[in-house]
Amino acid sequence: MKKFFSLLTLGFALTLGSAYAADSSCDTKAADKKLSGAAKTSFLKKCNTDTAAAAGPSACDTKATEKKLAGAAKTSFLKKCNKDAGAAPMAAAAPSACATTAAEKKLAGAAKTSFMKKCDADAKAAKK
Repeated sequence: MKKFFSLLTLGFALTLGSAYAADSSCDTKAADKKLSGAAKTSFLKKCNTDTAAAAGPSACDTKATEKKLAGAAKTSFLKKCNKDAGAAPMAAAAPSACATTAAEKKLAGAAKTSFMKKCDADAKAAKK
């Protein structure tokens, strides 16, 4: 009986492991390339977008179809929906490049605050 439960548990763990592996293929690729900081964030964003595009219609596309949206209304809805869907996981998963650099430099207190303020301002200026 113990062997049965052990095999059952092992089978369940392997099933969960393979499902997790499918979801984390972009993370695995980033680790293989030894990416970190902003390069990793950028790579993961592009990889996840490409993977989602290859997988077919997104949840946002399905919602837009259910709402029978078309034209500018559909475009606006998809833009907001995809932004909302992509922003939360990325913000929680990866710290900003400035925060990573500050941690690498072991900054604290006023020095960290000053560095973060300048770094974030520089990053925003570079995006424009």
